[in-house]
Amino acid sequence: MATIAQQVVFHPTVSQSLKVWSTTLGRDKARLRSLTHDFSFTHTVQYFARFLAWFLLARGKKVDAARWNALKNHLALGRKLMRLGKPMEHLQAALKAASGSGHAAEQLTTIGRQLGYFGYLAHDAVVWANAVKFYNLKPSTATRVNKLANQFWLAGILFSISFGLLKSGRLSSEIKDLQSSSTWSEKSLQTDSASKVHSLQLATADIRYQFIIDLLDVWIPATNLGYVNLNDGVLGIFGLISSLMALRTQWIAVNGRK
Repeated sequence: MATIAQQVVFHPTVSQSLKVWSTTLGRDKARLRSLTHDFSFTHTVQYFARFLAWFLLARGKKVDAARWNALKNHLALGRKLMRLGKPMEHLQAALKAASGSGHAAEQLTTIGRQLGYFGYLAHDAVVWANAVKFYNLKPSTATRVNKLANQFWLAGILFSISFGLLKSGRLSSEIKDLQSSSTWSEKSLQTDSASKVHSLQLATADIRYQFIIDLLDVWIPATNLGYVNLNDGVLGIFGLISSLMALRTQWIAVNGRK
């Protein structure tokens, strides 16, 4: 059964379709292959609009607030449409992680993260279909599907946070071992050691950077589920900051570090 599932998920037609879909969307958004989810220019504007709508409403400017709130809602629907192919990508990533090798805890959290995002985006697609009246759900069913989407989203982020803690700790330990090692006596070996330490430090910095993004994002599904009670102003700022951080990551990926 597992073999059949892998053949379906990794079928060349599926992979090629995902590549075409990603390429088509590339002109409309910044394609960010971050560890959590994909950020975009529309994502940044969406959360700015969320914050501004709250800010204006708090000052009694209901008409202006309604305008920005409408923009936020339309951008959210548009982003749901652009992510319709994403669940399969995360399912592929989960199966690849399951069939790979590496540190067991990191592998398990990677699988959990990818399955969390698969469940989130799959249910989110149903939410979109209901929102645009393509498929009508009963109000109780729509509420249940939306809740499941947020539960999967929260689970994915929590697994991502766990992965970041585990990998950051392991890389830091490897750096300390290299720095304290007394076996690098020859000059060539010292150079090799310094290069490895530098690479590990960069990898650690990237993991910690993503960790901060996850810590900002985790409050959004947690609030949607009622586990915490943060207002739209706070959530808008958190979403805006995490979006800008991810856009910076994409800028570095395209233009290199300076």
